[in-house]
Order: sequence, then structure tokens, then C-alpha cells
Amino acid sequence: MSATASGPLAGIKIIELSSIGPAPFCGMLLADMGAELLRVVPPKAREAAMPLPDHLDPIWRGRSKLVLDLKSPGDVLKLLSILPHADALIEGYRPGVLERLGLAPSTCLEANPRLVIGRVTGWGQAGPLSQAAGHDPNYLALTGALYAIGPADRPPPFPLNILGDFSGGAMFLAVGLLAALLSARTTGRGQVIDAAMVDGVAALMGPIYGLRNHGMWNDARGGDMLNGGCPYATSYETSDGGYLAVIPLEPAFYDNFVKALGPDGVGLPDRADRRNWPALKERLTTLFRSRTRDEWAAIFDGIDACVAPILSLEEAPLHPHNIARKAFVGGDRPLPAPAPRFSETATAHAPMDLGAPAELLTRWGMAAAAVASVVGAS
Repeated sequence: MSATASGPLAGIKIIELSSIGPAPFCGMLLADMGAELLRVVPPKAREAAMPLPDHLDPIWRGRSKLVLDLKSPGDVLKLLSILPHADALIEGYRPGVLERLGLAPSTCLEANPRLVIGRVTGWGQAGPLSQAAGHDPNYLALTGALYAIGPADRPPPFPLNILGDFSGGAMFLAVGLLAALLSARTTGRGQVIDAAMVDGVAALMGPIYGLRNHGMWNDARGGDMLNGGCPYATSYETSDGGYLAVIPLEPAFYDNFVKALGPDGVGLPDRADRRNWPALKERLTTLFRSRTRDEWAAIFDGIDACVAPILSLEEAPLHPHNIARKAFVGGDRPLPAPAPRFSETATAHAPMDLGAPAELLTRWGMAAAAVASVVGAS
């Protein structure tokens, strides 16, 4: 039984063909929810170099590791022999690689008609760019997302790869896998999920495109309500070099915001008239530079004004709210806790190592002789 058997995905068995970025992040999410993962890795000489060794990188938790050389027909047959005992297969190769290895989805589905195959790429399995190299910002660039981020007087900044790799890629892959697993339980038929980061980011931009289509977004970077152009929906520097996130959009919250400023809030330019936005931004910029970040945080503490201190990675785990919710775990080496939270099937960080692949495959129902044949050279 899995060490995370209390999770909502306890009993789900997933094979992951080792890659980088969204596929392993998706695997980590599923492992924290109780799924068991068998990570298939190439021989050491061909394994991709990672910034952290496996035993230190939290993205690899919840796996048992099996070495197979998928360029060897014999090892491909070993993988095919495991598929009938799995619920899903995850891969993050470029389009066509799986097929060239002799593991085309049709072949995998012949081995297990109920198998769900999750394929995550940057550009998708088809299309003019499907074979092109790319990284997170490239996928943002073609959806309008990157253009919309950042101030108007400089090039768009690259956000962390949480938007393309982990939101547009891993999260949509996870949702697709779970939906297909539910469908397979009902119909007895597996299927293939084509999770492209460019598709996922485009979907995330849906509400923004909705605003634009109805004249409520002017498509000017740094000039709209939600991308820093609005003086009451942006960040401000404080006297100590810290920053505040200030976004009292709703009138009631803005009233609270102005009241919390006290005498300094008297006579602020009318925010309803966009012609006043430059003057309002100048007033607030000067005002917030008059106190430290933490002094401002204390002023707005307990007030519904939507003002928050912008914390560093060192500071965030120490914030009282995060401590109260146990949002970070791990003591002096904190990591974000699994999310979301479940009332009946609690999640937790999966163990870094699920043990020897022979033990895992035995739990999955493989016969002893078959297990010995698969793991003999691993």
C-alpha cells in the first residue's frame, strides 16, 4: 500500500517517462494526492542534467525509479508489459519521439485499452511550431499574455515559469488526466491528452480576452486595470526599499483604503476619471515612500483595503497567516504544502522514494516472474 494511501488518488497507478518541467510537476501534484508513480529513466549517461540531485529536488517525490533504455527494443517490451497494470502514462517528449521509440499511443492502448496517456509539450502535438524548441516565455509570447504583463516604458518582463510550465502545462495536464481517468472508469476506454502549454496559457487568458472583446481592455501594456496601469491596482515602493501590493478595486474597499490613509487620503484625485490616474499615481507613489513596508502593513492590518506587503521567499513562510494555515512545511528548509486541501482524504508531501521498483510492481499486481524480467537490469 502506498505511503500516501489516505489521499484522494490512493490506488491510482501512473507511469512517468522522465522529462523536465511540467510533466514531473504534474506527477508531484498527483503523488501528493496519493497516486503511485513509477518513473522510467534512461541509463545514467543519457539522463538529463538537473539543477538539484533527485533526492533533494521536491519535484521528484512520490516515485519509484526504474532504469530502462527505451532506445532498446527489449526495454520497450518491458515497458509495454507494465502498461496493463497502470492507469495512466505521462510523457513530456517532443511530438513524435514516443512514436519513434515504438510506444505510439495506439500501441500503448493495445497493451491496455483503459490507459490514459497524458502528453505535455510547449506547442502541442500538431501545428506549424510543434517541432520547434521553446521555453516558458515563448509560449506566453504567442498568446498575448507576455505582451500584457509589465509597465509600458520597458520590454515585457519574464515572469517565473509558474505561468507556462506549471499553470498552462502541468495544471492542465493534471485536469485532463483526472477527467480522462473518470471517463475510463465509466466507459472502459482510455484516451490521449494533448496538453500544450501554449493552449493552456491561452485558456488562462480567456477572461482578459473577454474584457477586450467588450471594450473593457485597451490592449496597452501597463494601461489597464489588472496589469499595473491603474494607480489603485499596482505595486508601490516604500521608504525602506520594500513593496506593497495595493489593489482596492471595489468602491467599498477603496473607501476603506482612503480612510486608512488618514489625513494623507484627503483630497486624492477622483479615481473614476481616468484623466486623473497619472496625478493619483504620483500622489500615492510619494505617500507610500514616506513609511516602511512593515509600517504600512501595520496600518492596513485588519482593514478590508486589499493591501499586502510583498514578501520575499525567505519571509513568506514566516508570515502569521501562512504559519496558521501551515502553508509551508519543512522547518528551516520550507516547501509549500500540498494544495488543495481535502476534508476526508488528507494530502501530504509524498515520500521522496517509494522504494524499489520490484516492490511497486508487485503491489501493482505483476506476477513475480514478470517483475523479475522487468527489473533485472535496473
